[in-house]
Order: sequence, then C-alpha cells, then structure tokens
Amino acid sequence: MTIDINGLSLKELKDLQSQVAKAIGSYEDRKKKEALAEIEEFARAKGFSLAELTGVTVARKRSPAVAKYANPADSADTWSGRGRKPRWFAAALAAGKQPDDMAI
Repeated sequence: MTIDINGLSLKELKDLQSQVAKAIGSYEDRKKKEALAEIEEFARAKGFSLAELTGVTVARKRSPAVAKYANPADSADTWSGRGRKPRWFAAALAAGKQPDDMAI
C-alpha cells in the first residue's frame, strides 16, 4: 500500500497520523492478547494456571453487601454490618438495645 503523502493537506496528514496511531495501538493489543492466550494454554497443558506460575492473583470484585440491620426509627436506613457503625446503630446499642433487635 503506497500513499502519496506529498499531495495531502495538513488536515489529511493529521487524520492519517491519528489513524496510524490507532492502528499501532490495536495491533499491539491484539499481539499481547494472542501471546497471553498462548502462555495460558501452555500453563494449562502443564497442569497449572497462569496465576499459580506468576504468583499474581486476579482481584475479584465484591458484590454490594446485603443489609442486615435497620434503623428502628426509619426502616429505610439500613446497615450491612460491614465497616463503621452508623450513628443510629451505636445510639441504639447505648440505649440498651441488642443487635438482634435491629436485625432485618
């Protein structure tokens, strides 16, 4: 493929430059994915996962926590039991309530 770049305008040259940069990026991405697939297949053939061989674990995404406790004054105000206790929960405990009293 031959392009006569001397006959192109500045705008056409910049568009061509942008297209070339995108093509290079996508080419590198494709080659990386192909190499990774080959390496994973080789590891599987040997009875290992790629994570076992490299020591790198894939971070898993957590799903949102399910609410376990509800505010007695406002049932729409809930808490999953994870993280810092909400003020209403701490106040209810200080008032003598048990966590089971606020369980959903």
